[in-house]
Amino acid sequence: MKAMHVIAARKEKGFTLIELVMVIVILGILAAFALPRFADFGGEARVSSINGLAGAMRSASAIAHARQAADNAGPDASVVLEGKTVTMVAGYPTANAAGIGDAAQISAEFKVSAADGGGTAESATITYYISPDDGTAASSSLCRVQYAAANDTSGSEAPTSVTATITGC
Repeated sequence: MKAMHVIAARKEKGFTLIELVMVIVILGILAAFALPRFADFGGEARVSSINGLAGAMRSASAIAHARQAADNAGPDASVVLEGKTVTMVAGYPTANAAGIGDAAQISAEFKVSAADGGGTAESATITYYISPDDGTAASSSLCRVQYAAANDTSGSEAPTSVTATITGC
């Protein structure tokens, strides 16, 4: 009687090897189907970052324009937004780090393309990009946002242009 009690107690202490193997096999099968769906969020993250930057640039441009109008300043007078002086041209931020860069508070995550001069001229364009993971050169990056500053003080042209390109993200 005592021997049966010891055998019964030994059986109830854990899982058998077959049960453990079956659980591992089931988890492996689930992982094989689920992993490809969640493996590459990098591209989607870059697309979201580029779209977010484009929206931030549009908003910052409009806010800087409104601030300049509220200050009753001239079309090329700088404005102060959140403690930063934003350079302006034709009533909108210039296409450089001191203009749209400061107005939109663009982080170092985004790189500036040197192909367009980095937005050094007041009526130029500036391109911010994120390098893709495939190691392509910055100049061929299609994951970018381009800001074209206002270049017409008469108001007959569109003041600024923000173009997001997400095909290469």
